[in-house]
Amino acid sequence: MATNFFFNNFQNTGEQRLIEDLVIETIKIYGQDMFYLLREGGTYDSVLNENPTSEFKKAYSCEFYIKNVEGFGGQGDFLSKFNIEIRDQVTLTVARRVFEDEVGSFEAIPRPREGDLIYFPLNKKIFEIKFVEHEAIFYQMGALQTFDLKCELYEYGSEYFNTGIADIDALYANYSASTTLNALQTEDGYVLKQQNGFPLLLESVSIDQTDPFADNDAIQTESDDFIDFTERDPFSEGGSF
Repeated sequence: MATNFFFNNFQNTGEQRLIEDLVIETIKIYGQDMFYLLREGGTYDSVLNENPTSEFKKAYSCEFYIKNVEGFGGQGDFLSKFNIEIRDQVTLTVARRVFEDEVGSFEAIPRPREGDLIYFPLNKKIFEIKFVEHEAIFYQMGALQTFDLKCELYEYGSEYFNTGIADIDALYANYSASTTLNALQTEDGYVLKQQNGFPLLLESVSIDQTDPFADNDAIQTESDDFIDFTERDPFSEGGSF
């Protein structure tokens, strides 16, 4: 037996548009203006599951609602065997129509993408999108109005930032391990790269200069005294091992 055709609860475009307008207005009132950073280029490393040569050159302003009301989620701050790690997580909500107008219409992407970044001006930190939930609010009047972005505090690597926004680019200059600033460049400012996507560095640049915490040479020197990697064949005749 069919449903009652006098009550059309899931195909009323007027009601769907009304709910969407209310959601957008609510986010504009209670949300925050943030920047959506688009990940570009790079060579994906399937072994380490990362893209160390990515570039972030475009930042789009967009309003997001912060779902975390009692502070950041995740594991928080803890002392690991390597260093102090901060694993703050946050869930951000963005209206579908707003994202399409502010970002999607310029970049031809239908939704936020995992791996892209969100700059949070309130605490001047960058978060990486780990997962995009497209059914956070389940089909109100038969339509979806929002995306929920599960984000984690971004860990800087060798990515290159040049968004034109001073606060974001300052974070890159202070915390990124990118060697692009010490790379060979053409007269037009283009970075010369190898076949694997990594830049060609100046001969005068060493890892100790680009990363004050780098101790590769010290570890290598210490290991030479007590680790012997000489190749030996236990099945060779007359060989000792």
